[in-house]
Amino acid sequence: MDNKPIYHDDDFEKDWQEVVYKFIKLTGKKPNLNTILFLIGVQEVGKGKLKYSKEQKQDLMHVGTCKLLSMSGYYELEYQDQDGWPHFKLVKPLPKFDLLDQEKLLKMHIIEYFSDK
Repeated sequence: MDNKPIYHDDDFEKDWQEVVYKFIKLTGKKPNLNTILFLIGVQEVGKGKLKYSKEQKQDLMHVGTCKLLSMSGYYELEYQDQDGWPHFKLVKPLPKFDLLDQEKLLKMHIIEYFSDK
């Protein structure tokens, strides 16, 4: 079985920096991972630029995370509620990753997510 990562480190870093650069160009600020997860959540909910409560911001980051992890089959969309919020269900256990591996998996899916947009 071939356990090579999807991205070689050089490709991964280059692709990640391109995503970061696009955000800087768009917003004038360098985003952190939570900012990107939040923005993906906003995109997936489809409500646009609104004033969100702290709890809603956390929920949007959760939506963003679930959307990204659905790309590798860990979550799937279960339904959208009457307000248009997606609800995901865990369909296979997440691997026991350390923090750096978790972050890299999310970043890999962020690269993929925005390459599809």
